[in-house]
Amino acid sequence: MNRLIPTRWSHLLSFSGVGALVRADEDLYVIKDIGHWTTRDGSPAGEIIGYVDLLRATLGIDRELRQPPLARELAKGRIDGTCVPALRFPRWTRCPNCGLLHWRPWPYDQKLAAADQPPRCSCERRSRLQQVTWVVAHPEGGLRDVPWHSLAHRDADAGRNCAADREQVYLRLRRDRTGLSWSLSCDRCKARARFDTQGRLAGNVPRRQPWQGSGNHPLIDSEQKSLILEVNDARLYFPRVRAALVIPPESRIRRGSVLDLLYSNPAQRAELEDQRFPLARKGLLHRLAGRYRCDVAEVEAAWSAIENGWPLYGQSVTPGSLLAKEFKALTEPIADLTDGEDFVPRHQSDAWRTLSRPADDVSNEARVLAGVDRLVAVTRLREIRIFMGFTRVAQNFDDGLRPTSATHDDSPESIAQLVPPDLDDSQDWLPAIELFGEGIFFTLDEGMLARWVGQPGLETRTATLQQRLERTGMRFSDDPPLPLTPRFILLHTLAHLLIRQLEAQAGYPAASIRERIYCADGPEPMAGILVYVAVPDVVGSLGGLAELAEPKPFLRLLASVFDHADWCSLDPVCSEHAGQGPSQLNFAACHACALVPDTSCAFANLLLDRSFVRGDLLGEIRPLLDFAAQE
Repeated sequence: MNRLIPTRWSHLLSFSGVGALVRADEDLYVIKDIGHWTTRDGSPAGEIIGYVDLLRATLGIDRELRQPPLARELAKGRIDGTCVPALRFPRWTRCPNCGLLHWRPWPYDQKLAAADQPPRCSCERRSRLQQVTWVVAHPEGGLRDVPWHSLAHRDADAGRNCAADREQVYLRLRRDRTGLSWSLSCDRCKARARFDTQGRLAGNVPRRQPWQGSGNHPLIDSEQKSLILEVNDARLYFPRVRAALVIPPESRIRRGSVLDLLYSNPAQRAELEDQRFPLARKGLLHRLAGRYRCDVAEVEAAWSAIENGWPLYGQSVTPGSLLAKEFKALTEPIADLTDGEDFVPRHQSDAWRTLSRPADDVSNEARVLAGVDRLVAVTRLREIRIFMGFTRVAQNFDDGLRPTSATHDDSPESIAQLVPPDLDDSQDWLPAIELFGEGIFFTLDEGMLARWVGQPGLETRTATLQQRLERTGMRFSDDPPLPLTPRFILLHTLAHLLIRQLEAQAGYPAASIRERIYCADGPEPMAGILVYVAVPDVVGSLGGLAELAEPKPFLRLLASVFDHADWCSLDPVCSEHAGQGPSQLNFAACHACALVPDTSCAFANLLLDRSFVRGDLLGEIRPLLDFAAQE
């Protein structure tokens, strides 16, 4: 029976993406790969996201970006549009009364299916069957049902002649008398075995997904073992998402213009390119002018601009330089800026410098005035989030692009392979979404940072975090500067404290606010923080965040951040802690002071230390603002 399960596009690019288990009512489903996200004629159903060539080149992506398909339910259950297909999984179900295991009971009774009645067990109580809550996952990305028959008979000599038969119901999964463990039994041969809910199985089918048939996807030998995981185990699914802002020149496109209409239609551009004779091309330009309801001269001008390389005009792009390009776009004024563009930074730095405090004022507000160099209200931004794939069992990365390894304390090293959204790189596109919003951007004074960074205590704590990070092999979707620098830890911690203060003071839920850290030493230093909100609506958010980037409100806001950084409700324990969080990759940072929702942080809530902002209790590190007023 087909059913429509409403979900958000943002979910399809994160925890409900390709290969993920999602729950709808009382059932579990696994999302199929993007090779199935097609219309009836087999073409991709999602719309192409335009004006992201600079972004794609900088991220090293050579495929198109498309939105997920869109569908809605009409009257009488009819569906308008293309749905993202999903498969009911796990396919084994269990009777909560007698423990009998049933294989795919849903198609067997069409009358019940038509009436939307759940399948029931054949026992006396006729209990509703429930999907089992365990699956088998492999570090190379594979997912399959638990082999219940082989597990029930693995220790039974008499069970060697008991063949698996999914048509019959003869296996039982029940708790033992203590209620703390599970046992498997066979009604036919009386075999019995303990079910290890955290067991490891021989590594085969390492990359096959539940919806893939065996014909075109042969078994692949693997030295690694599969893991039995519960369906809500966090190790079952690690999505890999990359995000970036659209900046000039592509953010400056005037939507709906003749240039936009022509550039957004590859078929019409290809037809113009094919016209080798001037007369034939002129005739086509006239037809396009009639279609666009404009003058021929406008179409000719648009085509001339495209032929000359519009909108990038041959701009060279280096993979990995996106943050530097965004920083430049945020700090340098844009000429003739209009509110209708996709990237609208309104510079407040001049007005910020007009604020003054008495010379003898030593309050945080006075020192913040001296410590902040640039202030920008980003009244509109466009963010692109791209789903790159997923891993299972292990999440860690050996570089900024591909996850390859992770270590668990109770097991040998597991090698995790990134599974692309089409499983085999056969598609010419990747799923992505575009979000619109606003934000606050500011930079710290380089002179203040130069004086602050000379403290030996900063290098000691940074080196300790660097050693711990190297031991874990952990990497992130947006890698920090490596090796770690005191500047990065400072900016990252300050961004978290600002997000928490926005939640407390401005009413923004922290989970809706994201951070982007612009950090670099050297001849072209960066020390900037962008906190922003972004939503799928093209209108964007309501403007409240950008209003806080006005000089006076922002001064009060950031001064409050430093005020609250001085004390945590868990101090002195938090401030004196030698290491907190996974692999002790935080120092003075806990849920009471500096941690934020995972959706807000690009670095998994790690590499944080409040001592870099407020100083330490021993006096080895002085507060950042102590260096703001020095000349």
